[in-house]
Amino acid sequence: MKQVLIVGATSGISKALAYHFASKHVNLILAGRDMEEINRLGTDLEIRYGIHANTIYFDALKEENISSFFERCLQLTGDLDGIIVSYGLMHDQKEMEQNRSSIREMINVNFTSVVYILEEAARFFEKKQKGFICAISSVAGDRGRRNNYIYGASKGAITVYLQGLRNRLAHSKVNVLTVKPGFVDTKMTYGLLKPSILVAPPQTIAASIYKSILKKKEILYTPWYWFYIMQVIRMVPEKLFKFIKW
Repeated sequence: MKQVLIVGATSGISKALAYHFASKHVNLILAGRDMEEINRLGTDLEIRYGIHANTIYFDALKEENISSFFERCLQLTGDLDGIIVSYGLMHDQKEMEQNRSSIREMINVNFTSVVYILEEAARFFEKKQKGFICAISSVAGDRGRRNNYIYGASKGAITVYLQGLRNRLAHSKVNVLTVKPGFVDTKMTYGLLKPSILVAPPQTIAASIYKSILKKKEILYTPWYWFYIMQVIRMVPEKLFKFIKW
């Protein structure tokens, strides 16, 4: 593995992934909106690990930027071994119930933009007959609950999309990894989560993603115990589940 693209490079999980890959001497393309922070991250990675870190602007809400994005990334390096899409948006559920524009914005970020990027990536890796595609979904997409069902729906849609993409690329030697984190201590969840043994640092998530990419896993619940938690949650009958206040 020589060159990996990380889209959404300023998120907590993405930063941790960037440091993890760089420590293994993998060159990176870092993409996101905050170019000042991304350039600072790229410089730090180059100094610390002696890798080459290209940086590129990406805005999930600007379709004209998305349409040429993957091609512009290839122009920087000429080749890629894999892509990781690790960004997202989570508006307040109550706000979205009253504001359609918030719903549209979140779905465009969490689903539509991701699909646009990964379709371009899929064509490239399919032709190359090797590589990996990794995208961050969420345990919230496994079952809808009253406090975040619109966010959960946007993540559930990504899970289904990745299932289909995996099926399409099964004979192309291209691995598709769906990552379903539980509670993670990041900027997006700041103030929403109370300290708990269930809240994981981004570094833990990044390490498990890296190992799963190397092992060519297809679905990753991380930390590992979320697989069992969600097994139980999915088994609760709908007649009971609809009365649970969470």
